[in-house]
Amino acid sequence: MDNLPLRLGVNIDHVATVRNARGSAYPDPVRAAILAQEAGADGITAHLREDRRHIGDADIDALMDQLTVPLNFEMAATDEMQAIALRHKPHAVCIVPEKREEKTTEGGLEVAREENRLAHFIAPLREAGSRVSIFIAAEKSQIEAAHRIGAAVVELHTGAYCDFHYECDFTQRDAELERLREMAAFAHNLGLEVHAGHGLTFETVQPIAAIPEIVELNIGHFLIGEAIFMGLEASIKKMRLLMDEARA
Repeated sequence: MDNLPLRLGVNIDHVATVRNARGSAYPDPVRAAILAQEAGADGITAHLREDRRHIGDADIDALMDQLTVPLNFEMAATDEMQAIALRHKPHAVCIVPEKREEKTTEGGLEVAREENRLAHFIAPLREAGSRVSIFIAAEKSQIEAAHRIGAAVVELHTGAYCDFHYECDFTQRDAELERLREMAAFAHNLGLEVHAGHGLTFETVQPIAAIPEIVELNIGHFLIGEAIFMGLEASIKKMRLLMDEARA
């Protein structure tokens, strides 16, 4: 197949993590989002968690007001988050699993087991005009369930692939990469738009970016961390360059 354009979504949650660690007004995640936008990000992702551990309600208000690129509102499937999404009507909503005790989203959403509930949950979001994405493991049953409930997009969890790489378990890494390739093609053939993300770095991004069916990568923690050493603009531009090289 011809290569599809590949977008970069930048998650700015952990700028807010640093801000909240001090209990101050800075660093401002909205400022980071605008810098990311100027550096070439195609979209911004923000995850408003139930416990507000990083992004806050005022951040979402400001992002909706100030961004000129699309906002991807990452959220748990709760009534509170649905109401916030329906009030703001962001370009996209990505439904993710959420546990209070986790440091970050640990795995994909269990769509197949909660198909009926999730179908009813996303229906008003679709009707409001937001593109609905489901964050899932690269498993056929989860992709099929996401398709049945009416999601427009699946975001494949790349965390296991990245973990195997840094554990130097290259056999498992390569097997996980092949599974991501196969499931991206499977989802694409069902008519779903395919995104991917979680744990991607300069070292691990290119094999994922080379998967032709994937049209968006969402990357956050690494870019914000790398910004400490090279600046946010430079870290985004380097990631963009690596993605484009892989796709060429």
